[in-house]
Amino acid sequence: MAKPLVQVALDSLDYQQTVALARQAAPYVDIIEIGTPCLKVNGIELVKEIRANHPDKLIFADLKTMDAGYYEAEPFYKAGADICTVLGTADLGTIKGVVDVANAYGKQAQVDLINVKDKPKRAAEAAKLGAHIIGIHTGIDQQLAGQTPFADLAALVALGLNVKVSVAGGIKQSTVQQVVKAGPNIVVVGGAITGSPAAEVAAREIRDLVASA
Repeated sequence: MAKPLVQVALDSLDYQQTVALARQAAPYVDIIEIGTPCLKVNGIELVKEIRANHPDKLIFADLKTMDAGYYEAEPFYKAGADICTVLGTADLGTIKGVVDVANAYGKQAQVDLINVKDKPKRAAEAAKLGAHIIGIHTGIDQQLAGQTPFADLAALVALGLNVKVSVAGGIKQSTVQQVVKAGPNIVVVGGAITGSPAAEVAAREIRDLVASA
């Protein structure tokens, strides 16, 4: 089985720190994610800069769209994002809007299942609409309450849907190989890289662990 892609999640609110972290992690990751808090503070210009700085990477804009899917996502695809997210709790019409605009630009739409109660049902519905990626996501507040993405990941992979599966939620050096063995297509790592005193070293460690899993 092919090894999953490695995605770094950048959630700093500081523009220049985000640019610097992206540069440090880039040699060891496949996807650079501009996280939701970072996007809200810094806007579309940061997407353009990360795109210009890293033409060989996939750029992920974590919009977490909840309404007006096509209208909200289109400017970010135009700015250079390869993947935008729409919440699984959104209306199916909103999800379809993001899928449609992704297809119009030759890009990808990811449906984020954070806080979705019936994840298998919504994942199947999203796949039917043509979603490219389904994301299992244990949020930061959920992580603080002790939750992990492992059980949800295993259940989603077992469905065998014709979509890529992404997993995020507190993944670090000590758990990343367990995650890889569960079979996702994309592994998202945030704080274990960006919170490290040496982000470049941490990103290389994650890459090596994924490769050897």
